[in-house]
Amino acid sequence: MQVSHFSRQLSVLILAGLACSFAGNHIAARIAFDGGAGLLLAILCRSGVTLVALAAVVFWRRESLRLGSGVWGWQVLVGLLIGVQSFCIYSAVARIPVGLTLLLVNLAPVLLALLSWALGGPAPTRRAAMLMGLILFGLLVVLDIPTLLVDQGAPDDLWFEGVLYSLVAAGVFAVAMWVSDRRLAQMAGAVRSMLTVAIVFLGASLAGASGVMPGGLLMPGAMVGWIALAILVLLYGTAFSILFICMPRLDLTRNAPVMNIEPVAGLLFGWLILDQQLGPLQLAGAAIVVAAIVMLAYRREE
Repeated sequence: MQVSHFSRQLSVLILAGLACSFAGNHIAARIAFDGGAGLLLAILCRSGVTLVALAAVVFWRRESLRLGSGVWGWQVLVGLLIGVQSFCIYSAVARIPVGLTLLLVNLAPVLLALLSWALGGPAPTRRAAMLMGLILFGLLVVLDIPTLLVDQGAPDDLWFEGVLYSLVAAGVFAVAMWVSDRRLAQMAGAVRSMLTVAIVFLGASLAGASGVMPGGLLMPGAMVGWIALAILVLLYGTAFSILFICMPRLDLTRNAPVMNIEPVAGLLFGWLILDQQLGPLQLAGAAIVVAAIVMLAYRREE
């Protein structure tokens, strides 16, 4: 039975709202961290609630949980990669502006295209290569690299750590997408996501129990931290659940690039809520990055 799609306008509105919710989750994470919450605690809360929601979706749809031979290893790998990505994104959010983190993480589609090419896939077209170059140029502007090269006042260690964590998150996510597309494509999306989140939850639990990350399970020291943690869970869990419930009707083939407004929302929310500001030239670079990513995404789907 074929499922009818929502109208284009409604699909775009839903996806834009989901992108804003994901961006808001990172804003709430920064507030929670500033309020004393441990990073592993945030990952546990987020993945735990999302796991419950996705499990409800899977059982509601009566999806099969049987995996074919050789699939479990790839599924575990994807779960571990997403766990590392979650750790890196939250580590970056705790150090640098949220919008900057999300812009750098959005390098993942570019890295995925290059990874696919390196592993025997088709080479990027000339147009795609130009757009990738434009994305890298925009990121250099956002990071204000020209100023850093001539200015005596170099950024502090937190800036470098935040940028590094963001880039690692982008690379890890690109690998996870490649594995999902090439090794787990036959699995139902909700089942794959549920198992992935379950592995993230288990990994964070083991990391917390082992003490490998001191302070990772610290509770917020103020009410604002608890409120931010609750908002983080609410925004991420709700957005993730809505995405998978409505996915068959959203016509993602045409509309998925709308999700690339997430870094724009991160920049806006970071300015309005956290007073995180970028200069005019950096904002112009951010606009270049987002526009090029959207053009690259639409090109791939044409």
